Amino acid sequence: MNQHSKNRYKITVVGSGYVGMSLAVLFSQNHDVTILDIDKERVEKINNKKSTIVDSEIDFFLKKNKLSITATLNPSVAYKDCDYVVVATPTDFDLKTNYFDTGSVDSVVKSVLELNKNCTIIIKSTIPIGHTKRLQQKYSTNRIIFSPEFLREGKALHDNLYPSRIILGGKCESAKIFANLLKKSSKNKDVKLLFMTSNEAESVKLFANTYLAMRVAFFNELDSFAMINDLDTRPIINGVCLDERIGDGYNNPSFGYGGYCFPKDTKQLLSTYNKVPQSLIGAVVSSNEIRMDLISEQLLRLQPKVIGFYRLIMKEGSDNFKSSSIKGVIKRIKLTKIKIILFEPEIDHDEFDGLEIFSNLEEFKNKSDVIVANRLNKQLEDVDNKIFSRDLFGVN
Repeated sequence: MNQHSKNRYKITVVGSGYVGMSLAVLFSQNHDVTILDIDKERVEKINNKKSTIVDSEIDFFLKKNKLSITATLNPSVAYKDCDYVVVATPTDFDLKTNYFDTGSVDSVVKSVLELNKNCTIIIKSTIPIGHTKRLQQKYSTNRIIFSPEFLREGKALHDNLYPSRIILGGKCESAKIFANLLKKSSKNKDVKLLFMTSNEAESVKLFANTYLAMRVAFFNELDSFAMINDLDTRPIINGVCLDERIGDGYNNPSFGYGGYCFPKDTKQLLSTYNKVPQSLIGAVVSSNEIRMDLISEQLLRLQPKVIGFYRLIMKEGSDNFKSSSIKGVIKRIKLTKIKIILFEPEIDHDEFDGLEIFSNLEEFKNKSDVIVANRLNKQLEDVDNKIFSRDLFGVN
C-alpha cells in the first residue's frame, strides 16, 4: 500500500522509558504500536495495560481509552512489516570518553536495517551532534532521521499531546509523514512543524536543554548570593521576573539541576565545543557543581549529628532520581562524619549506597536533626523547624 493513502501505520517503539512509553501511548490512539524492550517485567506491565513510568495521564489513557498497543522482547516480531521504528533507548554520558554512549541506539539501528528493508528509523534518543549523519553514511541509507523530544518527567504524555513544536532532522517525504503523524495524534493542531538537517535538529535538542539548565543555574546563583548576604531571595526573583523579557517559570531555587537530561546534555554540548571558543556553556556545567558545594557547606554550618534526606527524586510527580542534585549533596556530606539517613518510598529495601532508608516517615522525622528537601511537601509541615530547603515558591 502506498504510504500516502495509509490512514493506519505500524509503529515500533524501542524502549519504554519516559520518551518511549509516552510516544507509544500517543500513537496507539490511531495506529498499531509495538513496544520492544529488553526488560521482561516492563513488557508484562505494558501487556497488562500498566505504565512503566509515573505519569497520571498515561495511566488514564491505558485504563480508559481504546489503544492498539502491545509489547515484546523479540526484535524480529517488533520490526516485521512496521512502517516506522522509533528509537527511545538511553544514551548516558560517559565521563571517560567525555561523550554520549550511543551503543544502544547504534545496536537498534543495525538490527532494524538487517530485519526490515523498507521502514524509516526515527531516533528520539538524545545523541551527539553529527551522529545521525555518521549512521546514514555508515549504512549508505537515508532511512535514518533524528527528531528531538521535549518532555518533562511526570508530564511526558501531556507534552506529546500539547507539543511546543515538532522538529524533524530530515526533509524527505517519510519525515514529513512522521511529523504529521505526531501532529494528528496531538491536541495542538496549530503546532509548528520544523524541518532541518539532522545536525541542526541534534543541535536544537542540546542547546534547548542547556539554555534551561542555564536558567536554573542563574536563579540558583541568585539564591546563593542572597543566602550569603542575608537577603530574602523571593522579592529579588519576583522583581527580576516581572520584566517580560525574562518572565516567570524555571525560577524556583533548588539544590541544582538534575534528572535524565540536563546534566548529560550540558556536558555533551560542552564537549562539542572543543574547537569553538566559549565560556558560557562551561560556566553552566561548573555552576551546578558550585551550587551543590554551597548547599553542602550551609548544611555543615548547622552542625547536625544526623541529616535526613527527604526523597532522592528531584520533584513531585517523578519516580526518577538518576543524577539528582540531592544525590550530589549527599555525596559531599558523606565525606564528613555526619550520619545520613534517607526517606524514599521509591526504593523498596532498607539501604541505598550504604545509607539507611526509613520506610516510616514519623520515625525518619524523629531521628533527623535536620531534614533536607529539594522540594517541600505537606508531609513535612509539622517539622518545619527542622527543614532545610531552597524551595521558595512551592513549584517544581
